[in-house]
Amino acid sequence: MLKKYRVRAQSESGFTLIELLVVMLIIGLLAAIAIPAFFNQRNKASDAEAKSAVKTAQTAMETFATDNGGNYQKTPAVAITDLTAIEPTLGNANQLAFSNAAGTAVAPTNTSYTVSVASDSGNRYAITRSGGTTTYTCAADGENGCPDGGTWN
Repeated sequence: MLKKYRVRAQSESGFTLIELLVVMLIIGLLAAIAIPAFFNQRNKASDAEAKSAVKTAQTAMETFATDNGGNYQKTPAVAITDLTAIEPTLGNANQLAFSNAAGTAVAPTNTSYTVSVASDSGNRYAITRSGGTTTYTCAADGENGCPDGGTWN
């Protein structure tokens, strides 16, 4: 009778508990590495959307200047609604403003302007045009879509 059970036990194949635990450990380690990488991609996508919107705002501001004799300002003051009238898609931009990457308001002058858009990741992207020079800045230095040094292009 015991011989019958031994033969039966030897013919049944399967995984031991240790083998199953090792496989589960490997799957857990791979998931711990991969999941944060996927979450970071979402923030990068939000930052890319904000960069695109601020570049569109820059184009709208240059169009505004062309329509106003080369001046980035008008009397009494240029407003965000002037930019959205030129480019209606800017109405969807997240917190479009005349401000720097830190969010501090910067009023346009006849020869310079700064426009910025906030990202859903919490970062703010700004483009400043002054004296023929254009600079691209972001607030979250080295995070998501903002490279080390706080400048992008």
